[in-house]
Amino acid sequence: AGAPHGGALSDLLVRDPGEAKALVASAAKTIELNERQACDVFCLINGAFSPLTGFMGEAEYDAVVKGMRLPGNELFGLPVTLDLPDADGFKAGDKLLLRWAGKDVAVLEASSIWRPNKVVEAKECYGTSSLEHPTVFSLIAELGPYYVGGRLHGIASPEFRYIVQTPAEVRATLPSSGPVVAFQNRNPIHRAHFELLKCAQRDVKDSTLLVHPTCGPTQPGDIDGVVRIDTYEALRKETEQEYPMFRWAYLPYSMKMAGPREAIQHMIIRKNYGATHFIIGRDMAGTKSTITGDDFYGPYDAQETGKKHEDELGMKVTHYENMVYVGPEEGYVQESEAKKQGKKVVKLSGTEFRRRLRANEDIPEWFAFKSVVEILRKAGDSAFC
Repeated sequence: AGAPHGGALSDLLVRDPGEAKALVASAAKTIELNERQACDVFCLINGAFSPLTGFMGEAEYDAVVKGMRLPGNELFGLPVTLDLPDADGFKAGDKLLLRWAGKDVAVLEASSIWRPNKVVEAKECYGTSSLEHPTVFSLIAELGPYYVGGRLHGIASPEFRYIVQTPAEVRATLPSSGPVVAFQNRNPIHRAHFELLKCAQRDVKDSTLLVHPTCGPTQPGDIDGVVRIDTYEALRKETEQEYPMFRWAYLPYSMKMAGPREAIQHMIIRKNYGATHFIIGRDMAGTKSTITGDDFYGPYDAQETGKKHEDELGMKVTHYENMVYVGPEEGYVQESEAKKQGKKVVKLSGTEFRRRLRANEDIPEWFAFKSVVEILRKAGDSAFC
């Protein structure tokens, strides 16, 4: 496993019960977190966002928004901020108790409170200030107008409706030497994805492949986190005998759909989890206009941004063409290979896949794993956020 970003994993958990109790008692105000914020607290406490030691203050926020770097010049893809509806009942220097799902999870030393310019944040981080971008809409219309930053003291790692793993836990499962190729996704894994993962593990000699899906809130229409994890677990069990070099772990992270800058964020998180290589697929973390359906990013923007910074991050970007199915004899081949040989590609669109799921119609095994289809069928419409 490779070294963490900044050299050491941030570990913000207070292990002395007396100290934790005193911190909780000293809080001027209690904040109830939503799932998106709880995901950020998990990533901060456990070092997924190393080298951060808390929510960004105004100076760190400005540096990252405008230059994609922390004030100490370390690369960082996107700001990590705690948004609040108001700044009443506390002042800079006070402590805030952060609660999630009925439990005290952290105490924040509020050293910086400000009203950000979210239009600038959107334009710099997402490449657009258009409200047709679903996360820009959320940033402007739904997130609180105030940000508060400062050092975070972990009281208890946030728990979710699904099992999650910290960077230290995942690193403990990885071989002591040899490359680790990480794959990030937010959808169930179908055959074409799995073929790509097999390719990646074969291509990077003696590698371990870390399948590391994000399971926090994503965008409307995506498949619910719990249902997705059920599909991953079924697939893990189905394939573990044949592919012992695969590792599976689940990350509570709220997708921003920020394209190129989010690719950098994902590379940093996976570096902290021990990866040395990162797969960036076509239009990674991309999204479309909610009005016209046009893409906000080019298909290879994320790949290019990742490659530009791979040496500095000490992470190699690996990318693969789409794998396409050309029939039972040859199975899956790279798209360019199919074109070159004039092969007829057998296709099933995502829309048609969902229609067949809902109508209980046959879904071919070349397209999806039977175990995954069964879970999605059982979940029905509740599978979709």
